[in-house]
Amino acid sequence: MHEFRKIGVWQTAFLGDAVLTLPMLHALANRYPGAEIHLFVRGGLEPLFQAQPELAGVHGFAKRGAQKSLLSALRLGRDIGRQGFDLWISAHASLRSAMIATATGIPRRIGYDRPWFNRLAYTDTVDRRFPDLEEVERLMGLLTPLGMDGPPPKARLVLPQEARDAASAFWRERCGNAPVLGIHPGSTWPTKCWPVDYFSRVAAMAADAGAQVLVLAGPGEEAVAAQVVAGLTAGVTGAGPDAVINLAGQLSLPELAAWIDRLDAYLTNDSGPMHLAWVQDTPLVALFGPTVRQLGFFPRGERSTVMETPLACRPCSLHGPRKCPLGHHHCMRALTPDMVWAALAPKLGL
Repeated sequence: MHEFRKIGVWQTAFLGDAVLTLPMLHALANRYPGAEIHLFVRGGLEPLFQAQPELAGVHGFAKRGAQKSLLSALRLGRDIGRQGFDLWISAHASLRSAMIATATGIPRRIGYDRPWFNRLAYTDTVDRRFPDLEEVERLMGLLTPLGMDGPPPKARLVLPQEARDAASAFWRERCGNAPVLGIHPGSTWPTKCWPVDYFSRVAAMAADAGAQVLVLAGPGEEAVAAQVVAGLTAGVTGAGPDAVINLAGQLSLPELAAWIDRLDAYLTNDSGPMHLAWVQDTPLVALFGPTVRQLGFFPRGERSTVMETPLACRPCSLHGPRKCPLGHHHCMRALTPDMVWAALAPKLGL
C-alpha cells in the first residue's frame, strides 16, 4: 500500500464547489496522516481555508486574471511538477485543469473520465455518475483508485480565530437577545435569485416578529442588498434601529462564514454562501429555482430545508441561465414570502 508524501487537490470552480471538497480532504488526511495536503482553489478563496488542519497549504489560481491563458496554465503545471507532489487529484473537469495536470508530470494523477481529454491527462479516471450521486459522494469517488470507498466523513470548516473573534465582538455589541436571521439575496447566476421584494417581505416579517435581521452580501452584491433594505423599511413596525443591519460588502470571506455560523437561521438562494451554512450546521432555508436537488449540490443535514416548486421546465441548466428561457421565472416567483416565512419561523423559535 503506497504512502504518499505530498498530495495536491485541485478545485478551482466556485466557492460552494470548494466547500464541498472538505469531506474528501478530511478522508485523505485520515488515510495519509504523514502526507502534506495542498488545496488549489479559485483566487480569492484562499483565506477561507487557511486554518483547515488537514491542509499544509492553500494556493489561489487566478483563472480570470494573470493565469487565464492556456500557456500560463502549462507554466503553472510545470512549476507544480517541480514541487515534489507524488499524488494529484483534480475535482475540476475542464480542459485547462487537464492541461495543468498533464504538465505537472506527477506520477499518480486522478480525475474524472469525462470530457474525453481527461482520459489522456490522468493516470486514473473515475465516472462522475451524474445524476446518480450527490456531489460530496462524487468527490469521494475520486479516492476509489486509492482503495478508499467508505462513506464521506462529516465535513467541517475551521475558520481563522480572528474571524471568529470579530463575529463574537459584533454579537456582543450589536445583537441582543432576539433570534438573528441572516438573509443573502445575491448569486452569481441571476435566475437563481429569489425576487428582491420577496426578500424584503420576509425580512419585514422577521423584524415584526421580534427577530434581528442581518443582510449579508459579497462584493458586487451591494446594490441588491440595498434594494432589499429599501423595500422593507416602510413595512417594519415597532422595530428598533438595529432590527435590520445591512452588512453587504463589509465582511471578508472568513468573516462571512463566522457570521453565518452564529445565526439562528439563514435564508439564501442556491449560492456559495449556502454551503458555508450547512457545513457549519446553521439552520438553513435554501431557495432552488432553475437548479434542483437531484443535481447533487443541495445543502446537506437535518437543519437544511430546500424549498422548490415542481415544474416540468426544471432544471433548465446545471447552474441556472442568465435569463429564464421561458420568460416567466415561475420557479422562484411561485415560492411566496408566506411559504418561506412558514419554514423559517420555527428555526428562529418564533
